[in-house]
Amino acid sequence: MYKLLRALIPLAVVMFFLQGKAEAQVVYITKYKSEADKVIYVSRYKSDANLVVYDTKYKSEAMPMSGIWYYTKYKSEADWVIYFTDYKSEADIVVYYTKYKSEAGWNN
Repeated sequence: MYKLLRALIPLAVVMFFLQGKAEAQVVYITKYKSEADKVIYVSRYKSDANLVVYDTKYKSEAMPMSGIWYYTKYKSEADWVIYFTDYKSEADIVVYYTKYKSEAGWNN
């Protein structure tokens, strides 16, 4: 039993890192709602938001499900293709943009 557990630990570590890469927040903005993975509404109020977003200039800072977004010019590099809507009722996620990296994350 102990040997089996020792053999599974490296696999678990690899799966953890692969999962994180798959959900990193490198985003591409599309003009077409039908292309989008996520439809986003931007709120003026932090209390309305599901996600507080911080824009970073560095791709390496975009972390899985952290609210730290890096915008790419290339759709093929993106983990999320997003479309901005003017209507909150159409949105999958309501976001609020912050100036402070430490505020980024999901509102529960």
